[in-house]
Amino acid sequence: MNSFGTNFRVEIFGESHGVKVGVVIDGCPSGIALCEEDFLTDLQRRRSGKLGTTPRIEADMPHIVSGVFEGRTCGTPITILFDNTNTKSGDYANLQDHPRPGHADYTGMVKYGGYNDPRGGGHFSGRITLGLVAAGVIAKKIIDPIEISATLTEVGGRTDIDECIKETMQKKDSVGGMVSCTCKNVPVGLGEPFFDSVESEIAHIIFSIPAIKSIEFGSGIAAAKMLGSEHNDRIIDASGKTETNYAGGINGGITNGNDIEFRIAVKPTASISQAQNTYNFASGQVEPLEIVGRHDACIAVRVPVVVECATAIVLADLMLRAQ
Repeated sequence: MNSFGTNFRVEIFGESHGVKVGVVIDGCPSGIALCEEDFLTDLQRRRSGKLGTTPRIEADMPHIVSGVFEGRTCGTPITILFDNTNTKSGDYANLQDHPRPGHADYTGMVKYGGYNDPRGGGHFSGRITLGLVAAGVIAKKIIDPIEISATLTEVGGRTDIDECIKETMQKKDSVGGMVSCTCKNVPVGLGEPFFDSVESEIAHIIFSIPAIKSIEFGSGIAAAKMLGSEHNDRIIDASGKTETNYAGGINGGITNGNDIEFRIAVKPTASISQAQNTYNFASGQVEPLEIVGRHDACIAVRVPVVVECATAIVLADLMLRAQ
């Protein structure tokens, strides 16, 4: 559904071209200093404006409407709202009958019987990640001194990221990318095996971010080609520090005190300016679809901060469960 977490619970809501989008956070401890300015740095990192991102630019100003009093969290549910103002819904009028290949237009239409909001991707839009970022800002306060850093490391299999994006835009196409994330200062013992292992929880929330296609921890897929003598991380001191980190900071679903390390693959944006032949439900024929509107050529550019905040949500929930 649209809720995540046990002790630190996050519920996102809204549609891309609806009046507002937002998030409700339940289980946040009381007494944490919090004001609307605290959200601005991470929200700015998520906004469009960089090369390869959509020309749709929203103010993305957070409005805290519950759960905070005189600059401190109350311990009650925190509700944060964002206005949608820069919308051009007419650009999506044809997509109800002629869904975009590679997008959730078709699956959403079938699942909800045609009653879903298709404008701007509706509830399937990357705009809904505003709620994850807002909740993650609060989660980062809870998990301090853990530090989380995510970086776009390549686009289209290349490290010359801007050049690759420019070439893709000239072709009126889109391109995917790889994002790496590291969590430092993680204590030993977080995680609730089997089904709420650290990997399970992080993967669960990471796949809620639109366009994510894979995740691997530590050595990831490369582990299948290694010997145990190569892959085993030798412990070198009483704190559990290891010589290597092929485990990605996790053993048996539990943090081992080393850095949590994982990588994710972000697919190319479904909306491209090239005409594509795909089924038209109104005519009953496969016909060219020309997508208009404002779209990201490389959505991966905006993903790192969302990954950081989503990971912080998981770690905050696991820390509160461990208390």
